[in-house]
Amino acid sequence: MDFILEPEFWVAVSFFLFLGVVAYFGLHKKIAAALDARAAMIAKELEEAKHLRQEAETVLADYRRKQGNAAKEVEAIIRLASKEAEELAAETRRSMAEHFERRMKLAEDKIARAETEALLEVRAAAADAAIAAAQSVIKAKLTPETADSLVTQGIAALKTKLN
Repeated sequence: MDFILEPEFWVAVSFFLFLGVVAYFGLHKKIAAALDARAAMIAKELEEAKHLRQEAETVLADYRRKQGNAAKEVEAIIRLASKEAEELAAETRRSMAEHFERRMKLAEDKIARAETEALLEVRAAAADAAIAAAQSVIKAKLTPETADSLVTQGIAALKTKLN
């Protein structure tokens, strides 16, 4: 224990005491200030996180509302498209039926005209055949005296019809 009497020992002890006092008063305040600053920063981050969570919940609620609105809008569009498709199909069926009826009418009219023309052609052919037959019979059997008599009768009949 001779070293307790040495001045170097007391210089070392006083140096360490000085460092302890400086460290206690100076470092303690710095540590406390650093911890306070850290606590304040953590509180600020917690407040910001709480605010961000509220914003996220608001955005999520808005998104869900918009999603519901979009689903309703899609259903309305589908109903409208279905209704328009049904109306278009009905219009198309009606138009096709009218078109078919017009075509049938045109075909029936064309057939009737063809029948009439065919009947006229047959009558014309029959008249031509009758005229040709009458000409040949008249050539064979008509004498000049009979011809004069027929002409006289025709003129007389014509006079009575004209008066």
